Amino acid sequence: MESPRIVATAARIVRDLGIAEEIAQDALVAALEEWPRTGVPERPGAWLTATVKHRAVDLVRRRETYARKLAEVGRALTEETYDPEPSGPGDIDDDVLRLIFTVCHPVLSAGARVALTLRLVGGLRTDEVARALLLPEATVAARITRAKRTLAKAGVEFEVPYGEERAARLGSVLEVVYLIFNEGYAATSGGDLLRPGLCEDGLRLARVLAALAPGDAEAQGLVALLELQASRTAARTGPHGRPVLLADQDRRRWDRLLVRRGFAALERAGDARGYGPYALQAAIAACHARAVSYEETDWALIAALYGRLGAVAPSPVVELNRAVAVSRAEGPAAALPLVDALAADPSLARYHLLPSVRGDLLARLGRAAEARAEFARAADLTRNESERALLLGRARGTEPGGIGSPGGS
Repeated sequence: MESPRIVATAARIVRDLGIAEEIAQDALVAALEEWPRTGVPERPGAWLTATVKHRAVDLVRRRETYARKLAEVGRALTEETYDPEPSGPGDIDDDVLRLIFTVCHPVLSAGARVALTLRLVGGLRTDEVARALLLPEATVAARITRAKRTLAKAGVEFEVPYGEERAARLGSVLEVVYLIFNEGYAATSGGDLLRPGLCEDGLRLARVLAALAPGDAEAQGLVALLELQASRTAARTGPHGRPVLLADQDRRRWDRLLVRRGFAALERAGDARGYGPYALQAAIAACHARAVSYEETDWALIAALYGRLGAVAPSPVVELNRAVAVSRAEGPAAALPLVDALAADPSLARYHLLPSVRGDLLARLGRAAEARAEFARAADLTRNESERALLLGRARGTEPGGIGSPGGS
């Protein structure tokens, strides 16, 4: 949870992401050694950040370039007091924002920016980054390693850019914030469906970016999307952490304040005819938020919006979501050929929601045996224990409903 902040603090001082990661890991090891003896500090984040800062400053002092480095960071560095913990959900740690913009520097390829930011800021393991990007783990590991070397070789400044340079990086920053939130909203692995810390970080960062770029429609669209998605959080899991599907959620538990914030941000995104990918996804989320019940959802409009999204941001996942919406608007028979057409896409070969959606369609068509096989295959592919339990229940015929966006949770 504290990793992005302490890596960002170290990077601000040593100006090298690889060394910053090593210092952060050393601080975590120190905590594991000391806290069992002395007890966990009242503010563990502050303890870790102070430890990282002291070790980073010591490293700078030991370098031959100490005088130049000290001039860069300022003589006040060793005397400053630093509170790394945001005081409220609307606050943001500036070092984390600097870290995101640094690793989204144009010197890196788009794929490298996303992978490195998810690793450093999102705190995802390499295998989780690979699943989020639908890429082989070895490919992602190589991208992350090369990206660190490229940033170090180019001497990229650890800063938030301004003007045209900020605008040039904003698209990559929005993408990684979106992926960070998504990993929190539907965890790739582990026993819990949600990783609330990542959701909170993603939403907080999106709010800051929207404030930094008030005239950018996609920045406003992203914050609208995340506000609306976050509004459902309390209703998405049951008493024992099991997923609650969208059709079964108690909409009275949706956070109406977040819904209103999402609507307001979507309005700031501008004319619906000019919506980009994030604003289009926000418009889809808004359809769910406006519906009094699952049955009254405007699925035809959602299917049309997914069609527009697929035109501006083609993706097999978008097409899968469109198929789900079509199944609700026109019936499962109309959607099954759309899903079958995606089966040959290599990027979805290990994507558990493809057989999950297909299983749901087959079940609704009365093809129970085929549906059970698809649910079992989906359960085998997912690495999230909550989703696996739900899918195995469907395979046994003991769980109602289906799992998969937008018809999922």
